[in-house]
Amino acid sequence: MNATHGSLSLRQYGPSPGSHAHDHFQVLLGLEGTLELEVQGHGQRIAAGGGCVIAPGERHDFEAHGNARCLVLDTAEADWAAAVGTPVQPATALALAHYLKLALAQPSSLAQHYGPLLLLDCWRTPTTLPTRSQRRIDWNGLTGWCQQQLHTPLTVADLAQQVFLSPTQFAVRCQQETGMRPMQWLRDLRLQRARQLRAQGLAMADIARRCGYQSASALTAALRQHTRH
Repeated sequence: MNATHGSLSLRQYGPSPGSHAHDHFQVLLGLEGTLELEVQGHGQRIAAGGGCVIAPGERHDFEAHGNARCLVLDTAEADWAAAVGTPVQPATALALAHYLKLALAQPSSLAQHYGPLLLLDCWRTPTTLPTRSQRRIDWNGLTGWCQQQLHTPLTVADLAQQVFLSPTQFAVRCQQETGMRPMQWLRDLRLQRARQLRAQGLAMADIARRCGYQSASALTAALRQHTRH
């Protein structure tokens, strides 16, 4: 294990569900199959070339209907905070994952040292975009569309599609124009709606369903955490 950058491993997931939280970042990159993942009440799927960064303390449930294999990095490296909620670059991610899978099997490999740094590059996005080619984001229109879809799982790709941008472009623009990462922006929207419904006297279970949370307890925890921040 590299104490500075974290520990890389290959893991296989099956139909037996699991649920836990960590006090460090956990990075998952799909190699084979599809992993069903729910982080803080929000569902997503990790297929080959797809990835997810789970922040410290975020409870996540996981299972695979068949067999799924992922490259997993457990790390306390602070640079990963900027990657939470942002999309991976799939063109290079899958190739890197397959290389690291082979490298980890070699006893003298430097994969544990350099692998985490190379993985981080897959989540990094350009800090600027050419201004002449930027498409204006209609945030009011996007907010209105999202309000109608809060009961469903939404991804960065779903949001980007509505404003005719790539997921990477949308992630950069969202950070620039709102000061939040895409999933932070969406979480705020869900919790604002949850508070409105709670003020109307609706039951927490009904509010959770309408706002895209799997349970009343998951919504309650999210509201409590959001209030603290």
